[in-house]
Amino acid sequence: MGLHVIVGKGPVGTTTAEELVGRGHTVRVLSRSGGTSSDSVEHRSVDAADAGALTRAAAGADVLYNAVNPAYHRWPTDWPPVAAALLTAAERTGAVLVTMGNLYGYGRPTGPMTPDTPLAATDVKGRVRNRMWADALAAHAAGRVRVAEARAADFVGPQVPAGQSHLTRQLPALRAGGRAWVVGDPDVRRSWAYLPDVAATLATLGTDERALGRAWHVPTTAPRSQREALADLAEAMGAPAVRVSGIPWPVLRAVGLAVPMMREVVAIRHQWDREYVSDGSATTAAFGLAATPWEDVVGATAAALREPA
Repeated sequence: MGLHVIVGKGPVGTTTAEELVGRGHTVRVLSRSGGTSSDSVEHRSVDAADAGALTRAAAGADVLYNAVNPAYHRWPTDWPPVAAALLTAAERTGAVLVTMGNLYGYGRPTGPMTPDTPLAATDVKGRVRNRMWADALAAHAAGRVRVAEARAADFVGPQVPAGQSHLTRQLPALRAGGRAWVVGDPDVRRSWAYLPDVAATLATLGTDERALGRAWHVPTTAPRSQREALADLAEAMGAPAVRVSGIPWPVLRAVGLAVPMMREVVAIRHQWDREYVSDGSATTAAFGLAATPWEDVVGATAAALREPA
């Protein structure tokens, strides 16, 4: 058992902290705003872009986890200094650096995405993530750091705040049996990553030497379209069947003129109009990690969303 330092206290950081505590590790969480420490998790206030501060706060760490989540439209400006600071802190402390990644780097998918799928993104956000990974791999190859990356599909589960979930932001429609308006084609199949499975993958990558020097996908169950997933969730909640429609792209483009985040969503339209499927079989084969059954994911999410009696 050792000291595991997580940078970021959002849903990924918080759930990973719980997973690591459950495995018997000492856990420290770093964030700009800090937090209230408990007997199991220490919180400290640290600027993730400050390499010196990160290094001091991560002194003695065995593993350093990048669970930072910059504002969606600020990736080009906010990610580079944070990624550089994390690499510097990992090099100075000797800690393994495990980064929470995503599927953006693959660009337009032509089939299920695996860690060996070429990183062919042409959009800004995908190129930002690919640059981060290229820099990390170069440092790893030079013997300066030891790195691994977990990549996941869209998060799902009660640990994800409703406003950050493509499914649970439809809660009003689910409860009222109304119409849910979703981004993209509601019938395109997608992978969904249950947040406890994400945390289990990150914790495993940080404690197994076989993980180093490459990326791994979080295991997921069979893909479900937004229409199917919302129907499953409504049924589990005991709610009426929900009607699902896609928001027209011209409407989203118009909204994007005033809302930067929506403008970024339009820029990755390919993630919503064609199958977006992640293959985590290599992770399962190497580490024995399996995805939580979909019915359990839906049940846990529905239980958290039901209105109080």
